[in-house]
Amino acid sequence: MEKDPRDVIIRPVITEASYDAMENNVYTFEVAKDANKVEIRQAIEAIFKVKVVKVNTLNVKSKPKRVRYQEGRTRTWKKAMVTLAEGETIEVFSA
Repeated sequence: MEKDPRDVIIRPVITEASYDAMENNVYTFEVAKDANKVEIRQAIEAIFKVKVVKVNTLNVKSKPKRVRYQEGRTRTWKKAMVTLAEGETIEVFSA
């Protein structure tokens, strides 16, 4: 059974580094932890109607954080850097 594309792609990652990468047609997304590169490619192509050339993924580890005396950690998550074909753009980021 194929996953719904909106369950695979959680949200775009908006940082200075991700904005710099957009000049090279590389867009960054937070994705489901159990999603593989094929599922991510299919989800991006289905949602944004673009041609994906390459998908790179990495697991982002948690960092220790403190609020007053309470110690804890941030959550772990999976990041995908998606390279689009020449001339393709994703409109979500251009706003």
